[in-house]
Amino acid sequence: MAYLKLRDRDAIVTKDKLIFRVFGYAHPRDAYICDIEYAPAEIFRSDNPKAPRGAEKSVFYKFYEDEGWRLIQKRLRQYMIFHEMLQKNVVGVKLPDIAEVRKPDEALKSVLERRDKDELLKALQKVLVFSVERSRLLAKDFGVFGSVLQGFHHPKFSDIDLIVYGEKNTSALRETLSDVYEEKDAPLKNEFQTDVTIAGKHWRFRNFSAQEFMKHQRRKLIYALFKDCESGRVIKTEFEPVKSWSEIQDNYDPEGRIVQKGWVKMVARIVNDKEGLFMPSIYGIEPLTVLEGSRNAIEARQIISYMEEFRLQAFRDEKVYVEGNLEEVLSSKGTCLQIALTYCPRYYEQVMKVV
Repeated sequence: MAYLKLRDRDAIVTKDKLIFRVFGYAHPRDAYICDIEYAPAEIFRSDNPKAPRGAEKSVFYKFYEDEGWRLIQKRLRQYMIFHEMLQKNVVGVKLPDIAEVRKPDEALKSVLERRDKDELLKALQKVLVFSVERSRLLAKDFGVFGSVLQGFHHPKFSDIDLIVYGEKNTSALRETLSDVYEEKDAPLKNEFQTDVTIAGKHWRFRNFSAQEFMKHQRRKLIYALFKDCESGRVIKTEFEPVKSWSEIQDNYDPEGRIVQKGWVKMVARIVNDKEGLFMPSIYGIEPLTVLEGSRNAIEARQIISYMEEFRLQAFRDEKVYVEGNLEEVLSSKGTCLQIALTYCPRYYEQVMKVV
């Protein structure tokens, strides 16, 4: 297996200035599986008012929903790489196409050392100092992603996007945030305590209501609002869990195969939630009832979700309703069945929710 020099949320800048996010921890030997996040104006422009990033002379546009996928399919096929296990092409970047790598932990260190901090970077530092003091974690346990990592954030409009490295550190931070959110005068509040976040938005999931989404998001605790008295802003703040280097195992097996076995609906019990906080999110399960699809689904041993909506979605001993693609994973380690929640034609029918 290839040694992983990059991990989830590290950024890759290509020779034509496209910016990709490394996705997950298992990759082919000569490439990284990615999501495309930003493109320079000479390659892509968007009418979405939230999309522009950067100064007038160096404008980038952020991709929303499937915009990036469609651009790659139509004009940038060189950023499709072959996934041996799936036997199909996925979005990714080959090693020779990498011009620059941006790492969140290194970027945060640089931000903290800057003397010319604008109002957003000052607010970011306040959030970090508060989080470190209350949780007793260290600054080196964190990183920064989003527009701050790329160097084109807007001081008055950008969000605070922090990474916390490691399962134990994430658990400690979530416990701290749980207490903080209960404090009347704390500067951080749970973003999903009210319905403001989704007010007026078109809801597309068919088996997962907006109210159910809010209920699940609220207890994840990693989404906050920071009241910054200096700037007068209430700033959306996220604490993104990413594996520490010691937690990473490369499960990409070029000789293995993932075989599609059809759509299933199932009720299951969560028996292992340790990797439910990372991307992809993996939940060990005990199937209870197969409601639709192959009867073999009763042998499934895990749910794997590539969708951020279902990260930290359920915890040990909870029962969940899940609807997605049943897959058989064949590898040198053996054979197992799993339910996958991922990009597919029935994207908005997929669901995993506590029942």
